[in-house]
Amino acid sequence: MALNASPERLAQLMRPGTLQLSSLPPLSLYVHLPWCLRKCPYCDFNSHEAAQGLSDSAAEGYLDALCADLEAALPLVWGRPVISAFIGGGTPSLFTPEQVARLLSDLRARVPLEPGAEITLEANPGTFERDRFRGYREAGVTRLSIGVQSFDDRHLQSLGRVHNGAQAREALAEAKACFETFNLDLMYALPAQSLQDLDRELDEVLRFAPPHLSIYHLTIEPNTRFAVQPPTLPDADLASEMLDRITERSAAQGYERYEVSAYAQAGHRCVHNQNYWSFGDYLGIGAGAHSKLSYPHRVLRQVRWREPRTYQEQALRGQAVSNEHEVARADLPFEFVLNALRLREGVPLTLFTERTGLPLSALRKGLEQGVARGLLVDEPGRLQASAKGFDFLSDLQALFLA
Repeated sequence: MALNASPERLAQLMRPGTLQLSSLPPLSLYVHLPWCLRKCPYCDFNSHEAAQGLSDSAAEGYLDALCADLEAALPLVWGRPVISAFIGGGTPSLFTPEQVARLLSDLRARVPLEPGAEITLEANPGTFERDRFRGYREAGVTRLSIGVQSFDDRHLQSLGRVHNGAQAREALAEAKACFETFNLDLMYALPAQSLQDLDRELDEVLRFAPPHLSIYHLTIEPNTRFAVQPPTLPDADLASEMLDRITERSAAQGYERYEVSAYAQAGHRCVHNQNYWSFGDYLGIGAGAHSKLSYPHRVLRQVRWREPRTYQEQALRGQAVSNEHEVARADLPFEFVLNALRLREGVPLTLFTERTGLPLSALRKGLEQGVARGLLVDEPGRLQASAKGFDFLSDLQALFLA
């Protein structure tokens, strides 16, 4: 069956069903740009090497496909305002500021981006050139997310990164000069990393004082080079101590850990990611991009073709979606809490009914078990992990499995 937004398909999505959503969630837009200079050995994202960079013709051809993809998807989200856009990858900063300006112009011409909408672009120091970040700002990007991962050349080499510590510092200095808000990605529990090594990393991070900080524990993912040749990583106790150190030192400098892996200064939480975590909607365009879209009686998930050439060919035919499915009623409670419990402050329980169309009784068993085991805060009307639940989040989320 052709997976497009035909009138027949829209009629199917709007037909009566067992869910009863009183209103539609906020809508975000995700754009995937899949190329990197080099595939990192730990990375399981849909990224593809472009060792010599990206030619203008290749970039423009991909932008054409994104336009076709978005136009074909418009009937699925017609008239809904877009609260944020996130351009991820891959390494989106392989695209020039002029190409990003064209992309944002194409988006604005097709979807109603709210005034002042947060527009994030992922950037890597290995693609940094002086004034490039300023060019992105002039193109309409409001927020950079910079994949530093480490300032230590030894660790950067072990991670297969294409930049060094000096380039990371230069990129951050320019980001700080050009953007009111930006994010710094930092990895910990790296091969041969000690607590003293981490403290030196944090010295550098806090010196730059990024308004937003994202923290990632290095894990070995299937289908990566590290899965074939795994490095020796710090044990679980040391990794836990490292996370505690990050939380303590960042808190002392005014950062709030508002999500499992996200720390922000006041006024700098990520709007786009908060929409994900509160079970908002998102339309994903680009190779391998995922979407979650709500309708009055159902929740739909879609995936685009993964391989860039196939994606481009299919998108230009109006067939960018490779597969889709309606989320089963029995799976919605787990999908909701999988996201919402990542938020430190949790969410009001009424949000569950609003975003899933299910009664609160669908959560009752998990709520009772979570409170009894001390993993949930015992507060009527609120879904929130306790301090213990935040530390054992996977165990807590599993209580809500179908």
